[in-house]
Amino acid sequence: MNAPLIHERVTVRRVDLTLSDETRRIDSWVREQPPSTPFHLPCWLNAIERGTGHKAYCLVAENESGDMAGLVPLHAVGSPLFGRALVSSGFAVGGGILAGSQGVADRLADAVWDLAVELNCPTAELRGGAIPHQRWIVKSDAHANFERELAGDDEAQLLAIPRKQRAEVRKGLDKGLAIETGNGQRDLDWHYRVYAESVRNLGTPVFPRALMAETLKAFGDDADILTVLSDGKPVASVLSLYFNGAVMPYWGGGVWEARALRANDVMYYALMNHARRRGCSRFDFGRSKVDSGAYFFKKNWGFEPEPLSYSTRTADGSPPRDVNPNSAKYRSVVSAWQKLPLPIANLIGPWISKGLG
Repeated sequence: MNAPLIHERVTVRRVDLTLSDETRRIDSWVREQPPSTPFHLPCWLNAIERGTGHKAYCLVAENESGDMAGLVPLHAVGSPLFGRALVSSGFAVGGGILAGSQGVADRLADAVWDLAVELNCPTAELRGGAIPHQRWIVKSDAHANFERELAGDDEAQLLAIPRKQRAEVRKGLDKGLAIETGNGQRDLDWHYRVYAESVRNLGTPVFPRALMAETLKAFGDDADILTVLSDGKPVASVLSLYFNGAVMPYWGGGVWEARALRANDVMYYALMNHARRRGCSRFDFGRSKVDSGAYFFKKNWGFEPEPLSYSTRTADGSPPRDVNPNSAKYRSVVSAWQKLPLPIANLIGPWISKGLG
């Protein structure tokens, strides 16, 4: 007769993110896990809390020896417009449960839901990571991620771009655009000015400036801003995170003039070269909604989509919250937002966007 299976004995506890010993331990463990992202790091959790006011939590699973066996980063996001949710991880395209086994993942998923109930959050969202048990609804056809290796030098990087997209980059390179990188006040000023106009033009409210300022502060040398200038004026800019050998262009965009100048094309090509000189070997182009404009833009650069799985659990009878600007619910709002004067959009946008999480 076969011996019964021995179930993993783990305990799950809530971490105090103000304790430096705890955060250093978690930081070290996260960086050693192959599926991890910068959104699992304590510095991300704390930056989001400081930049938006949404409380950060971190649940860790430990075995009988006290060694870490799993982790899930969380933010409790609340908004009069969008309701309350416990998300992993706030303002991130990734996060979710890190665990060495399905048993540990399920224990953490149960702990997430227990915390959601405690915090009066009718929805819990896990963005990527291990897929929990059947009480969670898993969706794998809505978003995809794009990542590939960087080439060995600038010319090889240019040649690695498919022909049609490479032609757009070359047109931009002929415009005499200047490139500046840094993580100081000047860079943040340039970036936020460009980013705010870019998202207004797309019909979505801009995130708070404090969110980006706190992210730069928290990540230190592992974050910077690359800005493209035309005649001294910033026309495209991107704030990027650097993690485990990969660069992730995270918050970026361009003003109206950027399209004619091919400034966004130049920006991403310049970032690839800049990241390689920093020692990166991979370019993580990030998440896009399937069949969206950004989805096809990244494919045009030669990146292949990798489906992402997001898991959601809601209280009985409660529909999942809808914060997707592409949904029919917000179509008229997006159209109206695109027509707002920029100063008004920048004034009220951060108050609205803080609830998106």
